Amino acid sequence: MTLDLLVIGGGINGVGIARDAAGRGLKVALLEAGDLGGATSSASSKLIHGGLRYLETYEFGLVRASLLEREILARAAPHLVQPLTFVLPHDRFQRPRWMIRAGLFLYDCLAHSDRFARSRAVDLNSGVFAAPLKPDFRHGFTYSDGWTDDARLVILNAMDARLRGAEIWPRTRAVEARPQNSGWHVVAEDRRGRREFTAKAIVNATGPWASEIDRRVLGVAKPPRLRLIKGSHIIAPRLYPGDHAYLLQATDGRVVFVLPFEDDYHLIGTTEVEIGDMDAPPAVTPAEISYLCDAVGRFFRHPPRAEDVIHSFAGVRPLYDDGRADPSKMSRDYVLKRHLIDGATALSVYGGKLTTYRRLAEAALKKISSALPQRGAPWTHAGVLPGGDFFGGPEALLNALRERAPWLPEETAERWARSYGAMSFDILAKARNRSELGAEIIPGLCEQEARHLVRHEWAMTADDILWRRTRLGLTAPSGAAEALTHWLARERTGG
Repeated sequence: MTLDLLVIGGGINGVGIARDAAGRGLKVALLEAGDLGGATSSASSKLIHGGLRYLETYEFGLVRASLLEREILARAAPHLVQPLTFVLPHDRFQRPRWMIRAGLFLYDCLAHSDRFARSRAVDLNSGVFAAPLKPDFRHGFTYSDGWTDDARLVILNAMDARLRGAEIWPRTRAVEARPQNSGWHVVAEDRRGRREFTAKAIVNATGPWASEIDRRVLGVAKPPRLRLIKGSHIIAPRLYPGDHAYLLQATDGRVVFVLPFEDDYHLIGTTEVEIGDMDAPPAVTPAEISYLCDAVGRFFRHPPRAEDVIHSFAGVRPLYDDGRADPSKMSRDYVLKRHLIDGATALSVYGGKLTTYRRLAEAALKKISSALPQRGAPWTHAGVLPGGDFFGGPEALLNALRERAPWLPEETAERWARSYGAMSFDILAKARNRSELGAEIIPGLCEQEARHLVRHEWAMTADDILWRRTRLGLTAPSGAAEALTHWLARERTGG
């Protein structure tokens, strides 16, 4: 096989680059050593946002670009990227109210959005926004930003890349890449064995492993240093009614979010702990759980306790080392480095935010354009992701789904609408009643949906389905993973 472009890494940046390149008519393949979105890209705070706190470090260009991307993504996947109201409680220990109001005004001006509500001051003496707060917090502000399911955003980009001709190979490891005839001879390995092919250019989009892949696979002599920053999150039962979130300032000056999550829970994060390497999967420590509970406890009457936490996860943000001692002051923007090794072109991606992956992909392809055949122009600013091709907004979609399948349980209809968008009707296919969707493998998951995840979304394990394609792992009973594993084994063998 001869490729125009090989992308190594199946997180959000990798799939975004593969999608953009395939849509321009390039011959593209993507390698991912594990599951698509199986690391940092499924362990974020799930926000599509400008980054209000980046105004403090004067990164106005990053904030503006991120806010523009927020608009583009909300149009591309309106079922998956939706507005979320944030409440900022204020007290005398924080910056003056006028300063916060000025920052929010600047944020509104940089956004210039009709889709996301403008900020405003709110009275926190009473009302739904005041309900969970201690009486000390009488004043505050609200603003709007975007929320998404990060793991599903990865999958949608991979699906669109495949629809446009890209080869997507999860659980396939890049073993070796050797310069050859101004391109690359690549050896990859999966559970079935090795495959070899050539590529005109390679993009290394492996996130926290970027420097390692630079050195071990591409042969880059002196890869840049990455600062690996672990961010941990906890999930607890709902702390207050309503669909709004809170942005809270911890005593150390960091920001902690409390976000509505999967109807019955709140997601709380994040921490910021520098780690030395990626030798083991990142884990949430008891100290981090205490930190997050204490941060919420400064504001809430009834904060979560460590024993209330039903699930936790950690991701690692790879930040390009710019020499600053404090990781919280380091830029979250991406850095792209082009390498020319014995006449072969490669590009390494360092850093970046979930929100700006599409913009990063455009910049990456521009950076290596001289090594690629000249094909189409940038297009993803107007592209729609799979499932996003519907009219009338998410509520209209849900109503259409209810009308098509009134026998579908309401919680399933709501979950399908926000996870699959218009693809929900493909999953239903010709089913006329619940039994025609097949047996219920675990509560809430029928065989028809599971087959869609296996056949169209690269799901291979119980964890893929329970924690990344869906969030059913939060409510799954004991033994659910085993039952799903057995079903997957029978499905593979045709039993």
